[in-house]
Amino acid sequence: MRFIPAIAGGRLITKAVGGFIVAVALALAACITWRAWILRQTEKQLIIRDAGGIDEALFVGVGGAQQWVTIRGRNRSNPVVLMIHGGPGVSNGAFVTDLLPYEADFTIVQWDQPGAAKSFVRAGHTIDSGLTIAGMTQDGIGVAEFLRAHLHIHRIILLGWSWGSIMGVEMVRQRPDLFAAYVGAGQIVNEQEGEAISYARVLAKARAQGDGRAVRELEAGPPPYKKQADLGAQRKWSSIYAGDSTPIVEITRSALLAPRYSLSDVWGYLSGVVASQNHFLGLNMEGEFMKVDLMAGNMVFALPVFVIQGTEDVWTPADLSRDFVERLKAPEKAFIPIEGAGHSALVRNSSAFLKAMNSRVRPIAVAQSIGSH
Repeated sequence: MRFIPAIAGGRLITKAVGGFIVAVALALAACITWRAWILRQTEKQLIIRDAGGIDEALFVGVGGAQQWVTIRGRNRSNPVVLMIHGGPGVSNGAFVTDLLPYEADFTIVQWDQPGAAKSFVRAGHTIDSGLTIAGMTQDGIGVAEFLRAHLHIHRIILLGWSWGSIMGVEMVRQRPDLFAAYVGAGQIVNEQEGEAISYARVLAKARAQGDGRAVRELEAGPPPYKKQADLGAQRKWSSIYAGDSTPIVEITRSALLAPRYSLSDVWGYLSGVVASQNHFLGLNMEGEFMKVDLMAGNMVFALPVFVIQGTEDVWTPADLSRDFVERLKAPEKAFIPIEGAGHSALVRNSSAFLKAMNSRVRPIAVAQSIGSH
């Protein structure tokens, strides 16, 4: 008789476990169904019906590897913008719907850098241990050369966003003949100096709000950062105080809902972000990303330079970006602030960003296109 309660209890446990498994399965099925519905709606937004439009996606041989490139726009005669995405490893493929407004006035090209998204997956989920910022710059130049031949154009507008602004500046320094103008968004200047400013500002805000948890996490690892978690704490609280999702949540959500991404692509995207961060930052922040100082390079540019930046950018301080523009020499230059906008002004404040692109940058590219014929 003493075994009867045990058997009964075992049956109850089995039923409970079974119920839990069924609940999880139903939840997963609901999530997959919801995602499929969202992607169907998104796909409708991506359809380009204009007779002169372009919607291409292909792997391009660059730097000895196959790298993913997409080309989209509603009129092939529009100026071409090559966007160098942020990260490291955060491909703009996850933000394609946020960039749809640009496709009316520009042909938008996205390139998954080595270590990012579909380029990372194609390389077998690996990053060459010898990959450097200089190597990435050469790959970017290779993409620009491909576009010039493929699209039969003379010069391209180059836009570097955040991490991408490092390669963007180096690309136009080395090959100004390929580009009509350079545009920086969330422009990085001096990584160590910028992180010190960002940290001081978010810590001051945490103290002013009496946010003990934030203060403890931030004070545990001040710059110069000794590990990625220290930088992560600054990024997390900066995002929270700006009213945004944390970077991990935002990147995961965007990848899961990225159009034309399978679940395997989503896994590749997120794996690429982690691998790229480890490669260029280093687990103990010994990577070359933290050593970037664009002021130390040639400050004479042979083409127009524009930095369009949110005044409330908490990751790449606008005052450093403004100083960079003031110090450089170029045929034409401007720091164009977007009041109240943050680090993601390119997508979160696209109407203001696009207005600046159309008023200051597009006319230069159009004039150069006419002059090339």
